[in-house]
Amino acid sequence: MTKSWITTKDGDKGTTSLGNGTRVPKDHPRVNLYGTIDECQAAIGLARASCCTEGIREELLRIENDMGSVMGYLALFPGIPEPDPATLEEIVEKVHAILGETFRFVRPGDSLPGAALHLARTIARRAERLAVALHRDGDIGDAPYAWINRLSDAIYALSLWTDKINRECEENR
Repeated sequence: MTKSWITTKDGDKGTTSLGNGTRVPKDHPRVNLYGTIDECQAAIGLARASCCTEGIREELLRIENDMGSVMGYLALFPGIPEPDPATLEEIVEKVHAILGETFRFVRPGDSLPGAALHLARTIARRAERLAVALHRDGDIGDAPYAWINRLSDAIYALSLWTDKINRECEENR
């Protein structure tokens, strides 16, 4: 018989520890929320790795760094401040100023990094839906909820900017 390389702690029974030491089920709404943000961060990392524009890469890295803090906050690690939704609003405003156009519905897939950002946006929307119940029950405050709510908007704005840059590159080839 082959021994499994996967091990669990004695008595684990499908639980995990939050940052404050509290044990909760692995399907706890808080764990689902920060796990979904983790998925979103991975998709943003894919976009950043495939993006050829330094300014966009910098904004994506900024969001990724903030996401790490947000996940720590949601996981109840002591000393991590509430996220500030103004950082995401700044990104939306910056992109709006660059593009000079009204945001519109688009079909994902105009570029690899843009498609990765659309994937991230849909994951962010799922995180937002998960956050609703936690916010309604008072388990997360207004600022973290607003940050999660604005995340998909910032990602969408960056996807539009990314696709525009890629279209311009293709036209100049």
